[in-house]
Amino acid sequence: MVTVYVPADSAAVAVGADEVAEALARLDVPGVDVDVRRNGSRGMLWREPLVEVVTEQGRIGYEGVTADAVEGLVEAGMLVGAPEAAGHLGVVDDLPWLTRQRRVSFARVGVIEPTDLAQHTAHGGWAGLRRALGMAPADVVEEVVTSGLRGRGGAGFPAGIKWRTVAETPAGQQKYVVCNLDEGDSGTFADRMLCEGDPFTLIEGMLIAAHATGADRGYIYCRSEYPAVITVLRRAIDICYAHGHLGANVLGSGLAFDLEVRVGAGAYICGEETSMLESLQGRRGEVRAKPPIPALSGLWDAPTVINNVLTLAAVPMILADGGEAYARLGSGRSRGTQVFQLAGNVARGGIVETDFGIALDTLVNDFGGGTRSGRPVRTVQVGGPLGAYLPPDRFDLPMDYEAFAEAGAMIGHGGIVVFDDTVDMAKMARFAMEFCAKESCGKCTPCRVGSVRGVETIDKIIAGDRVGLHLELLDDLCTTMADGSLCAMGGLTPMPVRSAVQHFPEDFEQTAMPAPDSARSAP
Repeated sequence: MVTVYVPADSAAVAVGADEVAEALARLDVPGVDVDVRRNGSRGMLWREPLVEVVTEQGRIGYEGVTADAVEGLVEAGMLVGAPEAAGHLGVVDDLPWLTRQRRVSFARVGVIEPTDLAQHTAHGGWAGLRRALGMAPADVVEEVVTSGLRGRGGAGFPAGIKWRTVAETPAGQQKYVVCNLDEGDSGTFADRMLCEGDPFTLIEGMLIAAHATGADRGYIYCRSEYPAVITVLRRAIDICYAHGHLGANVLGSGLAFDLEVRVGAGAYICGEETSMLESLQGRRGEVRAKPPIPALSGLWDAPTVINNVLTLAAVPMILADGGEAYARLGSGRSRGTQVFQLAGNVARGGIVETDFGIALDTLVNDFGGGTRSGRPVRTVQVGGPLGAYLPPDRFDLPMDYEAFAEAGAMIGHGGIVVFDDTVDMAKMARFAMEFCAKESCGKCTPCRVGSVRGVETIDKIIAGDRVGLHLELLDDLCTTMADGSLCAMGGLTPMPVRSAVQHFPEDFEQTAMPAPDSARSAP
């Protein structure tokens, strides 16, 4: 019997992994039975479909496999790990891309079959939950506080403080744990990859949060654009109920916790936590004014823990190894690891999980290999469509919450989108305002109206109409949006606009550039 792993991750499927798996399953090799298993992706997306063959030396990888090539690869010895077969990589676990990382949350992603409970357990799964269930809830909270874990979404708020706030609300109240899986930022895909590759880790993190805070019900709010995630998570939840990991008596501990997946309707604003709560309650996705904060009055006005996938996925390892061990990773006040996602015009796109503090340049030019086009990198945008654009002379920045804040930027969800020297930064600034105008919930005036005025103003700059005057007006508009918006949608839109103007002024000072049709028809 030869075991062969073919990723079922959406990125691999998009380039033919399903067809490769089918071709391998149809093989008729005399004296050899082929056991095809579907794992998550290792995160080396430029190598997909990446086929791994289990041998005595380890799992031997073959990159870029196509269904048409399978028969020839087998004849060349792929099933015994032969280096003569095209795309041979050697032992996958020994590849520098992986050995230079510190995989904590992604430790099992790409290694196991996503919904194989036995494999998950054999690779260290549920150890954090079992330890947590033997501790007092307050001690679990303090373990998370000690770890220094901060929310992996945007502001980096300490997760343990949020949990403590919920835990200290009066006993007997209904409490909830909600996972924000509305991963809508451009260049981000870590939540999707983790849930498609190791859904039990997310469920374990939510169970630990429930025990720590006294919640007995949880929801995973998933964007509708992730059908494979929805399928895998629901299958994993069913398996957990069948084996006593969810329900009235989790692992015989007395903890009661029910969990379900809810699917969003495609609104970017529902990635904002209070808009997500409104959507969960069946209402229009609009932001809520704060206070009260969701930890005190969240879902159906009950105390609610809200964390995103990467935050909750770090929790099982924190409880398994101890908060102090996790706190030893990272730099400054940015403790632990972050899952960075390389996307855009990049030679080697994918997932890099490593300690906070790694230089941006190392991610872009070392792990990423520069641009796919082969042209010079002109800028990267870190933190999604509302993140700042940074030029190469700022690539020495360490990936650290405070360092980025001082530079007028943010790490956000860890997405890094690369652009080469053909990018027009005036158009990218316009895109930020246009994106906000289209995705705003419309509740507050600075965001709803300011973004539309922003598009109009940048159109005039691009057209060469009184550039200096309109740049000054644009800056005033950005101040109004940043200071007056109810949430980060309008509040952060000025960040990419201002960074584009600051670092690439030449793109805004050009005149007589053709204006978009919308500008020509504007009064």
